[in-house]
Amino acid sequence: MAGKQTGKAAGSAAGKILRSKTAPAAAKRAAAPDLAQVGNSKKTGAQAASAAGKTLASKTASTAAKRAAASDLSQRAGKRKK
Repeated sequence: MAGKQTGKAAGSAAGKILRSKTAPAAAKRAAAPDLAQVGNSKKTGAQAASAAGKTLASKTASTAAKRAAASDLSQRAGKRKK
């Protein structure tokens, strides 16, 4: 099964966050993998997923930041069973 890909809207939102001078570091850490995942099926790593969770929980994060974070979490690789 093919992995999910970052769409144009989420990629655009990620670009806005990364260019922003006022975006918090957690939002930028959550947005960076979105740009790396546009057009391919790479999975979001643990650190990026943690930053995305913090961004989604933030009451002050912008809509663009939350959109990028939600995209990251939707592409999170599942844990393997041993």
